[in-house]
Amino acid sequence: MAYTSSALHPRDLPYTKTSRTKTSSGPGWLARVHAAFMAARLRQAEREIARYIDATGGKLTDDVEREIERRFLSNQSRW
Repeated sequence: MAYTSSALHPRDLPYTKTSRTKTSSGPGWLARVHAAFMAARLRQAEREIARYIDATGGKLTDDVEREIERRFLSNQSRW
């Protein structure tokens, strides 16, 4: 088997971009929609936690923290 080098370096070959190439480097629309839903859910949870802390006197005590964990970190669905 013989090996011969090419007279042209691969970087010298003429490549053209086709219209099928992906031009955007950001996330797709589904990823953006998912991120928007997750951000909205996070803001809602933070509002509910702030409302609960305010209703219990405005101080984050051990009992308040345990109740927040029980309410918001449980597997119960709120939908």
